[in-house]
Amino acid sequence: MMIIGHPDIPFEPLYFVETIEEIAKTPPNSTLWLGAFQEAKAIAKHCHTNHIAYAVMATSINDALLANALHARYILADETMAPKLQKIAETYLFDAKIIVPISEEQEMERIAQAGIDGVIFQSAIILSA
Repeated sequence: MMIIGHPDIPFEPLYFVETIEEIAKTPPNSTLWLGAFQEAKAIAKHCHTNHIAYAVMATSINDALLANALHARYILADETMAPKLQKIAETYLFDAKIIVPISEEQEMERIAQAGIDGVIFQSAIILSA
C-alpha cells in the first residue's frame, strides 16, 4: 500500500496547478495535482503530451478510464468510489494507482482492508508553487 504524506515516511509532494502556465512554476520532475478530472481535462492532455506526471480526482468510472488513458500517475477517489475503481484498475491493468485522500492515520487500516492501492494525506499537496 502506498502512503503519501505521512509525517514518518519520506514522500514527494504533489503540486497543485490550475493552468498550464503554472506548471512552469513547479519543481522539475514533480508530480502535479490537477484537482477534479472533469475540470482539468485540458491540463491532463497537456501533461500526457509532455510526459508530465500528474494526479486527478475521479468522481466517476468514466473519469478514471479517461485519466488512465491520459497516463495519470494517481487517480484519487473518495472511499465510496475507490473500491469500484480499484476493481476496474485491476481488471484492465491500469498504470495509474487508485488513491484515497485521508486526514487521519486511523483511516489507513480501513482503506487497506478494502484493497485500495494507497492513501494520501492533505499535507502531501502543496497548494502554491
